[in-house]
Amino acid sequence: MTTTPTADWLRLDQQICFSLNAASRAFGGVYRVVLKDLGLTYPQYLVMLVLWEHGDLPVKKLGEHLRLDSGTLSPLLKRLEAAGLVRRERSARDERSVEVRLTEEGAALRERALQVPRRIAGATGFDVDEIRELRARLDQLTAALDAAALEETAALEESAEQGA
Repeated sequence: MTTTPTADWLRLDQQICFSLNAASRAFGGVYRVVLKDLGLTYPQYLVMLVLWEHGDLPVKKLGEHLRLDSGTLSPLLKRLEAAGLVRRERSARDERSVEVRLTEEGAALRERALQVPRRIAGATGFDVDEIRELRARLDQLTAALDAAALEETAALEESAEQGA
C-alpha cells in the first residue's frame, strides 16, 4: 500500500478484506449448490470434514479445529444430530465434556462427499498447484493477522492499565 496514494486507501477496491469476503461469498454460492446433494450446509460440511479426518472429538476440540466457539457450533451439531449424522454424548471421563461421534450414516456420507473437493477445484479454474499455493498464502495471512490481533489486544490492555 506504500505506493498507493493515501487518499485511495479508503477505496473499496483497495481493501483486501473486501476481496476475501467477496471470494468467500462466491465460494459459499458454489458450495450451496454442490452440497445440496448431500443435504449439508457449508458449516455442517466443515464439521463433517473434521470428524471424518479425526474421528470422535470433544466439542471444544472440534471448535478449535474449525475456529468456532461453542455458541456457534452447538446449533450446527444439533442439526447434524437431528439429521442422524452425528451423536453428542457426555464424556465418560469428564462429565463437563461432550463428545461428538459420527453415526453409521454420517460415516457413510464420506463416500458421497469425495466428489465435493473435485467439483469445487474445478469451479475455481485453478490447477492443483495454484490451489496449494493460494491456500499456503492464506494460511500465512491468517497467522499474521492472528499475531497482529494479539499485539493490538495487548497494546489496548496496556493502554487501559496506564489510564486507570
